[in-house]
Amino acid sequence: MSIYAFAEIKNGKVERIYASAKYPSKQRGNLFFDSEKVPDLRKSLDLPKYMNNFYSLVAFRPTHILVSRDVLGGKPLYYNTETLTFSSFKKYFDVECAEVKPGESLKIDYTGRILDRKIVQFEDVFVKERVDLSEAEEKIELALKSFKFKNACLAFSGGLDSSLLASFYDVELISVTANKKEEEWIKKSAESIGKKVKIHVFDENEVKDAVKAVASIIETDNKLQLSIAIPIYITLKFARDMGYKEVIFGQGADELFGGYKKYESLNEDELEKTLLCDVKNIGRSNLVRDTKLSYTLGVRILTPYLQWSIISVAINIPANYKIRRHNGEVTRKYFLREFAKKFIPKDIAYRDKKAIQYSTKTAKLLSKILNKTKN
Repeated sequence: MSIYAFAEIKNGKVERIYASAKYPSKQRGNLFFDSEKVPDLRKSLDLPKYMNNFYSLVAFRPTHILVSRDVLGGKPLYYNTETLTFSSFKKYFDVECAEVKPGESLKIDYTGRILDRKIVQFEDVFVKERVDLSEAEEKIELALKSFKFKNACLAFSGGLDSSLLASFYDVELISVTANKKEEEWIKKSAESIGKKVKIHVFDENEVKDAVKAVASIIETDNKLQLSIAIPIYITLKFARDMGYKEVIFGQGADELFGGYKKYESLNEDELEKTLLCDVKNIGRSNLVRDTKLSYTLGVRILTPYLQWSIISVAINIPANYKIRRHNGEVTRKYFLREFAKKFIPKDIAYRDKKAIQYSTKTAKLLSKILNKTKN
């Protein structure tokens, strides 16, 4: 677990609070949180408007307990007012729990009564406005290059997103796959940007061993979610075994810059709405799953593309610069590919890469394992 707190209640009164924060979360006195910076509790219910990064927190104040979560919902947090229990995982509750919603903050008194609550909306933090594309490139480059990390390696796939980050950061590259062709491409693309990469090749047995553990960690047995989570789980374990406490991932680039296949069939109005919707829901769709893996393995996941400054710029880049249609051909992530050409070879910047569950062959192996189980 990461954040976990519960009250010892006798005769309807709280006698004692037990709480802990396990890395990558932190404790500062009676404040338990997962955030790049220490939350300013004076902001109270308006915290999601001012934090400007992913976070979750439980703060024990003299008259109440404050719980809060970022507007994208990147860090999971659940609670029960009857037992005064708070956790990053649903499985630690003996009774039904509620989820702190993205952008939500609550004040709960020590009898379990909700004193006040507020939800800060995505639009309260990220403003839609016209953007100059040259200025957008400059802001994105500055934010990516100035991204801070400590004891980190980079999860490298040989595709656009991770290759661009690899060109900026002097860190070791690691990769996991069960696909021989992908292994060869990863080595080749690393060499083309002047880097070396350590690759862990996994097989059906390793996927089989991981399935039950991963399903418990991400708290779902949904096949798609499992097929995405398993290679991330194996990557985090690989990094941890190498002595790393942080892994840099390329998450967010597809939502921010139009990387998914589904975008190709949408008209411009539909595309604008879908892109924005996918950014708003990135916590629920992807980040909560990945964060739970991070908490369990004790390895922090770093996402340079999902810095608030980059999100603010990216949501304002017109959709037709993200999905480019020319002479009957469609180029996804056009803006990011053109930007990346300045830093990495064009064949890498323009490589059409499959989703992680397919490129690593995890989805195929998982289907095989599940079919055997059914039979």
